[in-house]
Amino acid sequence: MCGLTGFWQPDGVHPDAAAAQVRRMADALRHRGPDDGGVWVDADAGLALGHRRLSILDLSPAGHQPMLSACGRWAIVFNGEIYNHLELREALAKVGAGGTALTWRGHSDTETLLAAIETWGIRATLEKLVGMFAFALWDRQARTLTLARDRMGEKPLYYGWVKGALVFASELKAIRVFPGFDNAIERRALTLFLRHNNIPAPWSIYQNIWKLPPGCFVQFTAQDGTAVGQGRVETYWSLRYVAEAGLRGPFPGADAEAVEELERLLKQSLIGQMMADVPLGAFLSGGIDSSTVVALMQSLSSRPVKTFTIGFHEGEYDEAQHARAVARHLGTDHAEWYVTPRDALDVIPKLPTLYDEPFADSSQIPTHLVSILARRQVTVALSGDGGDELFGGYNRYFWEQSLWRKLSCVPLPLRRVAGSAVKSLSPAAWNRLYGIVHGLLPARYRFRLPGDKLHKAAALFAADRPEEIYLRLVSHWEDPAAVVIRGEEPRTPITDPSAWLDCPDFEQRMMYLDAITYLPDDILVKVDRAAMGVSLETRVPLLDHRIVEFAWRLPLSMKIREGQGKWLLRQLLYKHVPKELIERPKMGFGVPIDHWLRGPLREWAEDLLAEERLRREGFFDPAPIRRRWAEHLSGQRNWQFLLWDVLMWQAWYGATTT
Repeated sequence: MCGLTGFWQPDGVHPDAAAAQVRRMADALRHRGPDDGGVWVDADAGLALGHRRLSILDLSPAGHQPMLSACGRWAIVFNGEIYNHLELREALAKVGAGGTALTWRGHSDTETLLAAIETWGIRATLEKLVGMFAFALWDRQARTLTLARDRMGEKPLYYGWVKGALVFASELKAIRVFPGFDNAIERRALTLFLRHNNIPAPWSIYQNIWKLPPGCFVQFTAQDGTAVGQGRVETYWSLRYVAEAGLRGPFPGADAEAVEELERLLKQSLIGQMMADVPLGAFLSGGIDSSTVVALMQSLSSRPVKTFTIGFHEGEYDEAQHARAVARHLGTDHAEWYVTPRDALDVIPKLPTLYDEPFADSSQIPTHLVSILARRQVTVALSGDGGDELFGGYNRYFWEQSLWRKLSCVPLPLRRVAGSAVKSLSPAAWNRLYGIVHGLLPARYRFRLPGDKLHKAAALFAADRPEEIYLRLVSHWEDPAAVVIRGEEPRTPITDPSAWLDCPDFEQRMMYLDAITYLPDDILVKVDRAAMGVSLETRVPLLDHRIVEFAWRLPLSMKIREGQGKWLLRQLLYKHVPKELIERPKMGFGVPIDHWLRGPLREWAEDLLAEERLRREGFFDPAPIRRRWAEHLSGQRNWQFLLWDVLMWQAWYGATTT
């Protein structure tokens, strides 16, 4: 795992000045690669590459980057891991790299990648790779710059224009140190941020800076000059194509055959991902996904796998006891850290620097804490992310379709009237009415802040198609353009019907949308930045594209059965872990932000949400924010997610402008 950066000024650069500048950019990424650093400059072409290295494979100088191909034509900076690079070397040996006999300088996957590109070309090589990666490749002969990113978006890559120069980096902090950087805030991206708590690709928080979408590469030539644009983005792997192909050609086998095939594919993935020249372990929450990954890791290992989890003393947030039971059964070398509120609160000031762009998934806090724990013993940690999106794990997949079936039986005008009737009473009034009958209700209907929940449900009544319900469920601010001054909300795959999957099962359509939005823009961003902030490489074996392609061939009944998700993953896990250690309600990886905002974070939040400050900075209309802040403090409503969005923006903006 590494950090890459660089810039291109086609009119040419002074070699010493360019080297010094790209070194400063690379040093901004030192946390991603503390072991080594390097720069390379093609002065006549105006191209500079910088790299920071976290040594995982080939710890020798032979793995140093930037790296030149054997023929000298190609120069690369690479972030990630190519898990099948040894197989690629065998294939290359049969043909010879570039038609000549191969002589390897070392055993790094970066050298393998260069030889593959020299032999097969860029697109064909990308299609052969199994791994997570982002890279910048310079063709000295054709003077063409290629930027590429892995299929599912595990590794980040930003690029864009600053003062007429094309700049690129693993994180924005390297781009911000480019001379003269003053790109304005992209208010369309800020509007999307309030909707989703993240900034979806291809947007970034700055104008004229973009994220390269997963499964894509983009190329620039000298003829592009200083044109400000996203470039010619090409797709080499499409999840939509994979999903549609899987639906057309479903897996023909029985349940037992599907379990066997999933186990084969996951072990194949793990064999590649457990390859490292440094200590390796895994995150273990005790849930379905991480337990399955760890169980198969242990079955492939001759010694106890190192596993890591954090616990909370607040029972509603604590999964450590479940992880401990799974670890004991599997015989792993388990470490846990019961964090205090102070431990978690101490992470908050670090978040603007860690995430480098506004990001407001509050599970960013425990994710960083478990990364700190793991980094004390290992350099690489595997995670179970991706299981929910591939195998139907989120609760919304079960009850949203049921809700839509019930709502669609009632004419839309009547539903709108019913929704208006519910909203005619304030949440506080509903709370008072509920309090009168609370003691007479069955236990399953006794819950906190019923007025809040009724108002949220009423908002769904007006939906005229299930995708509208999905949008509301995955939204934070329902009308963010009304909160952001001069805000405008661009279309995304969630709001653009032309991007929806053509599939009769709404559950599958939701899984697809989550896999192309929530997974790469939230989950994978969260894990990458939280871990790389402490120089820890994370790997995600369930996102091996061969597993992804297999998952989309499975019938829905192998994912969701009898009201329970991840059916197939569960059957595989039960071969290794007793069912009673696993079966329990799904928990989020969260922290009590709602309570903290009324307690230890109140003064901090009040300063960031001050009306005068909001007006002075000029990004938000203070009125809706201040209203929700007052309602949250009073206990009438729980606005933790909406407020956390604004607070993370405020904290980030303050950190980048001081």
